[in-house]
Amino acid sequence: MALSRRQQVIYWGLAAALFLVVLWYLGPVLLPFIVGGAIAYILDPLADRLEALGLPRVAATAIITLIAVTGLIVAVAFLIPTLIEQTNALVRLAPEYFNALRAWLTLRFPALVAEGGIIQTGLADLGEVIRARGGQLAQQVLAGVFGVVNAVVFIVVVPVVAFYLLLDWDELVARVDDLLPRDHVGTIRRIALDIDRTLASFVRGQLTVCLILGTFYSVALMLVGLQFGLVVGAIAGLITFIPYVGALVGGVLAIGLALFQFWGDWTSIGLVAAIFVAGQFLEGNVLTPKLVGGSVGLHPVWLLFALSAFGSIYGFVGMLVAVPVAAALGVVARFGVAEYKQSVLYRGHPPDPALPAPADPRV
Repeated sequence: MALSRRQQVIYWGLAAALFLVVLWYLGPVLLPFIVGGAIAYILDPLADRLEALGLPRVAATAIITLIAVTGLIVAVAFLIPTLIEQTNALVRLAPEYFNALRAWLTLRFPALVAEGGIIQTGLADLGEVIRARGGQLAQQVLAGVFGVVNAVVFIVVVPVVAFYLLLDWDELVARVDDLLPRDHVGTIRRIALDIDRTLASFVRGQLTVCLILGTFYSVALMLVGLQFGLVVGAIAGLITFIPYVGALVGGVLAIGLALFQFWGDWTSIGLVAAIFVAGQFLEGNVLTPKLVGGSVGLHPVWLLFALSAFGSIYGFVGMLVAVPVAAALGVVARFGVAEYKQSVLYRGHPPDPALPAPADPRV
């Protein structure tokens, strides 16, 4: 006997509530498994392509893992130390930059930066806070990411989880499909396929966009001679997936640093600004249309809301699951709207063929 709609709503509501409760209590513990699952999901199409070329699934997974580990070793050996060094130098020099900004404001706008005024006092205090607590803030960021899960355990568990999930991905999908309620299997499959297409278009494409833009910004800024070009480029590329935020934060930071470093050399300052203008043009007209697509169904405002809401409630783990949850809710909402437009509530009761047609009021 099929369940009524009310019973189905209750069961699916309980499942959603259970998901949120588990995420609340076990979020830090689930972090390496969520990251490993995300890596496996991203790399599954590559494994499928290698299988199509004739490689067994085990060999395809081993090759992908070997390439990923090699890339990680290269990054740790060459890029990470430079990135850490520039970040520490930026924290140390931040008070000097604030002092220079205060001196420039005093020279150009003496009325705004009077002795003991709000702006002067605020800049001085901000510079001292960054100098005194810059290292502490960095440690707190790392503690927020690896609070419960030890960093060593995280680094070890994530590759293992990613390897085994990638190896058994197709089998896991088949088992989940076998557990779907038979009365709604077609509908659930269609919704799941739409969610997968949305995630594939957005997540895989956006990660590629972030990598390309981060590399472009870092290399271009270092070629111009910006002192902390690698750090600024990495920050801008890392947060590019948040609509408009990556370019805004990276551009303001880069141009601000360029003003201090190249003051009077307007050509260099203009080149730094031109790099971010070119990056935005490249992202909006080439990378995003080609790699992400324009119809993934994730509106920038909806994505920002999901990241803010899940990040504030569940922390770093919440931000990781915000995109797939936002994509799933978007697909379900579109399905609900389509069903509503086919319902009697929207269309009204069909006319009774036994009754005469209503007269045209225009006659």
